[in-house]
Amino acid sequence: MKYLYILLVFVPITIVGKIMGVSDAMLFAFSSLAIIPLAGLMGKSTDTIACYCGQKIGGLLNATFGNATELIIAFVAMKEGLFDVVKASLAGSVIGNILLVLGASMFFGGLKFKTQSFNKSSINITASMLLFAVLGLSIPAIFTHTMPENSLTSQLEGLNIIIAVLMLVVYLMQFVFSFVTHRYLYEETVPEGEEEKPSSALPVAIGILVASTVCIAVLSEIFVGTIEPMAESAGLSKTFVGIILVPIIGNAAEHSSAILMALRNKMNAAVEIALGSSLQIILFVVPVLILLSLLFTPMSIVFTPFELVAVTASVLIANRVASDGESNWLEGLQLITVYLMIGAAFFFV
Repeated sequence: MKYLYILLVFVPITIVGKIMGVSDAMLFAFSSLAIIPLAGLMGKSTDTIACYCGQKIGGLLNATFGNATELIIAFVAMKEGLFDVVKASLAGSVIGNILLVLGASMFFGGLKFKTQSFNKSSINITASMLLFAVLGLSIPAIFTHTMPENSLTSQLEGLNIIIAVLMLVVYLMQFVFSFVTHRYLYEETVPEGEEEKPSSALPVAIGILVASTVCIAVLSEIFVGTIEPMAESAGLSKTFVGIILVPIIGNAAEHSSAILMALRNKMNAAVEIALGSSLQIILFVVPVLILLSLLFTPMSIVFTPFELVAVTASVLIANRVASDGESNWLEGLQLITVYLMIGAAFFFV
């Protein structure tokens, strides 16, 4: 993780580049490289605060700020009316977390350890919640094909709001399940001397969290403003940029954390990072964006058929992989290969 912080030099470079009017392609590259370490700092400071707050509040903090970078970028893009990019980036985050992050964790962890195990009970619950979440995403898409077009707009907006609220309710209820009623399913025995210790003082961690959040918000304005011109100059579709490039940039720090956990034989943490982050995208980030869009131009929750099929296939694969509580390098390679296939398909869209 530490090597990522070298990229912090691109924070001032991006701002200076914007003032000096450098090309959109360069601004896209600079802002991308600047956001990656800031997302890592946000995650690190959240973990530190969690150490001081205890398991319950710590878990809530990690869940809330786990995808803050994606939420900020998507919100800025939504304000600019780039709804296709927003929905593509959200679908891409789910696909990337399940196929690329989980696949890379299983692959590299499997090269070091012949077989790795994880908490089958808790991971299966997360995987089944993902199936529910995908069903929630599918309903508006099916609805658009069954209703006459002249009554679709107003009714679809109402359906979007209802589904968004219900998803948020279920998202909150999972905390009751995991921290109160079925806490025993998630408890792990930590060997003595291996308890996680805070890496800095609480005020420092809070300051870093606030500063990194503000910086990401500022840089996201620059980053989003360069997506369309960069895509046109590079000959890429906005869908490809949204579904492949944006999620990789927003999740880079999280990706490296999952792989490092797998290399330390902490496969349960690696799988939870990948699947838990995907679940949070669908049940928290998507509904919040739908509700926030009511302040500007309402955004629908309808994804393209290809995006929906790719997300559904990824979730089905996640359920299959999580079913036995074990992983190896071949399973990881299969997940990475599926991700490359989907990426290639979106490249030619």
